[in-house]
Formats: sequence, C-alpha cells, structure tokens
Amino acid sequence: MVSPTVELLKSEIPLEQESVVLPQDVTGLVLVDISNGFCTVGAGNLAPREPNSQISEMIKESEKLARLFCEKKRPIIGFLDSHHPDKPEEPYPPHCIAGTDEANLVPALRWLENEPNVTIRRKECFDGYLGSTEDDGSNVFVDWVKKNQIKGILVVGICTDICVLDFVCSTLSARNLGFLTPLKDVVVYSHGCATFDVPIQVAKNTKGALVHPQEFMHHVGLYMAKQRGAKIASEVSFDAPKKL
Repeated sequence: MVSPTVELLKSEIPLEQESVVLPQDVTGLVLVDISNGFCTVGAGNLAPREPNSQISEMIKESEKLARLFCEKKRPIIGFLDSHHPDKPEEPYPPHCIAGTDEANLVPALRWLENEPNVTIRRKECFDGYLGSTEDDGSNVFVDWVKKNQIKGILVVGICTDICVLDFVCSTLSARNLGFLTPLKDVVVYSHGCATFDVPIQVAKNTKGALVHPQEFMHHVGLYMAKQRGAKIASEVSFDAPKKL
C-alpha cells in the first residue's frame, strides 16, 4: 500500500519513465553494490532486517539482465563497497568491511566472478566513478568504457538515492566534459534499483539514525537521476544485432 505522502510526492514531482531499446552491440551493464551488506537479510549494519520486496525485485531483475548480457558476451562492471575498518564512511555505521562476506556479491550473482566479460571493482566510497580511480590517476571505469567502445550503459543496483545516484551524476558530468568518449546514454532501470527503509518511528528510537522512507527516497533518487540527464526506464529490451 502506497502511503499518502508518497502519492503526494509522485503527484507533485511526477516521474515519466520510458521503454528503452538498448543497442546490444555498444551497451554495457553496471551493477552497483549488489552485495550481502546491503541486500542479504541480517548480513550487517546496513542490511535489511527482514525480507524486503523492493530489494528482492532489484536482485531478480539484475540477475536476469546479467545473464542476458553474459549470453550476448557484452561487458559488465560491478561495483562493490569494500571499506577498511579504520576508515568510516559517515554518517553510516561500519559496513561492507573488506575481506568479509558483507563485501561480496549476493548469492544470486556470485557466479559473475567467473565470467570473462565481467569486471569487479571494489571501492571505498559511495561513488563508483570516483571509487574507480587508481593511485596513478587512471580510472578503471573510464578504461572499461573506452576499451569496450561503450556508447550506452544500463545501471542497476542499490541504493537508488545514494550510490546509484552518485555514480550516475559523476558519469554524466564526465560524459559532458568529454572524459568518457564514446559514451552517450546513461539508462537507469527503475525495477532494477532499490534503496533501504528506515521509517520515522524506527529512526526516532535509533541513535544516530536518519529517517529514510524507502518508496519516497527511491522515487527521489530516480527523479534526481533524470534531472541530471539519465533516461529512466520502466522496461528495457535489446535491438537486433548489426549485420556484418
């Protein structure tokens, strides 16, 4: 049941979504933080405390897309939060500590680690674009785009309004500045994204917690991504492959 507040939000800032046809020869898939620490019940401080339908749908849709991209031998990059214990990521409690199972892909996607078309990038910050920067100034994500001549990316993952949004904003800014040639389109698949839920009554009784209503913030995250220039897709499909 959608709350009156969410209904009001959607009426005040409506979000038009579209059916996007992806050119399969030049599209890459980006998986954002689909790890145990954010998705598996009871797996850590930021994991859901009970089964969550939005997160479950995100995993299901992301797995479906990942298998499709692997079948077509298209490039996939997966970002995973991987923090050192002595480097907190405020305002959040310790999470996805490097070397623990929290920082690993969820069981439904663990098979990706053995796929030749998949790049896994562990990061120490919200933003996968910035988190791809190496000590020598090179950037794993930028190199991935250029090496594979990617003209469009399809983005899925968690959290819609935090790590997904931060990555999308940085990527669009980099594209606009000419750092990501030949990238043109950034598509966010709404059913392939999710965020977490901290109702107001829970936040009031939890020291340091911020109110974070799930449906509300999911909508806001998608809206802000579109405002930055991303396409928001309610459904995605592939076009026919180009004939040689």
